[in-house]
Amino acid sequence: IIGSGIVGLSAALHLKKRKQNLNIGILESGFIPAGASTKNAGFACFGSISELLEDLKSNSEEEVLSQIEMRWQGLERLRNNLGDQALSFENFGGFELFKTNETEASEQCIINIPYFNKLLKTAIGKPDIYAVNNAKIAEFGLKDIHTIISNKYEAQVHTGKMMRALLAKVQGLGVLILNNCKVQKLEKDSHQHVIQTNQGIIKSKNIILATNAWTKELIPELEVKPGRGQVLITEPIAGLKIRGTFHYDKGFTYFRNIDERILLGGFRNLDFQNEETLESGISSLIQNSLEEFLKHHILPGIEVKIEQRWSGVMGFGKQNKPIIKKLEPGLFCAVRCNGMGIAMGSLSGEQVADLVEI
Repeated sequence: IIGSGIVGLSAALHLKKRKQNLNIGILESGFIPAGASTKNAGFACFGSISELLEDLKSNSEEEVLSQIEMRWQGLERLRNNLGDQALSFENFGGFELFKTNETEASEQCIINIPYFNKLLKTAIGKPDIYAVNNAKIAEFGLKDIHTIISNKYEAQVHTGKMMRALLAKVQGLGVLILNNCKVQKLEKDSHQHVIQTNQGIIKSKNIILATNAWTKELIPELEVKPGRGQVLITEPIAGLKIRGTFHYDKGFTYFRNIDERILLGGFRNLDFQNEETLESGISSLIQNSLEEFLKHHILPGIEVKIEQRWSGVMGFGKQNKPIIKKLEPGLFCAVRCNGMGIAMGSLSGEQVADLVEI
């Protein structure tokens, strides 16, 4: 397995469930999982209304519903695999925000609440998912926000704890994880696949690519584009009112509480061209936009210091559907999570593992 993020580790876990004595190795380019699995915002989400409306512009209702089902089932798999305590899973609910000058966009979403409540009930088996909840504006201390649409089934996890628990579980089953092992090229001899790495050559009967945004480095023809997400986190804030996961502008901007801190990320849509990169790093344009949003809308009138900034690279495509398939005999992939790795990673790993003949 190439890649020790959520998808790769979940594939290994599922393969071990299928055949306990299977010999599995995972190659990871970083000293810890280097992709978005360790650098995400910890959202256990399946879609805000503005995101779903946008998805319907280029996908059928059946396709959108299928992706929601996969996200929900993926979250259930993650919780079942690790347990809520190991994840620090907290169901504070989700909230989509609309500014005071965005009444047209908010009204369009409000009109569609009954439609999505009915549609998503078939996918996740829960009633009354979305509702207008404007009382939360004052409760959270937000400024210049006109409308809030809540999602009572959205939650958050602690990304670091999640990955440590998943790594420990997989390693406890005897899976070998080789870190700082960068795969440079894939070849094939008459009997098996040959993996050229910076640490030497490894041979295997089967390979699973769980490389998400980095997939095109190995399989150029696959339609996967990188998208860097930049994030900042504040120092602890006394009396913080914010609790939950928050979405703005079709999900391009997002924030949540981590204990008494605010984690805020997004604004990738301000600079798509430069953020379509595999390079980690931050930019003044996006970081300044994040800080302005934080100070004006989330924590108005509160002096706050930024403690850390970082970025993570996600894998995107024209369709929200991940690529999970057999590429050739003995070579499989589960890539392109489209920014929904926490929700889709566990199930994507299981589905690609089921394609492997063992």
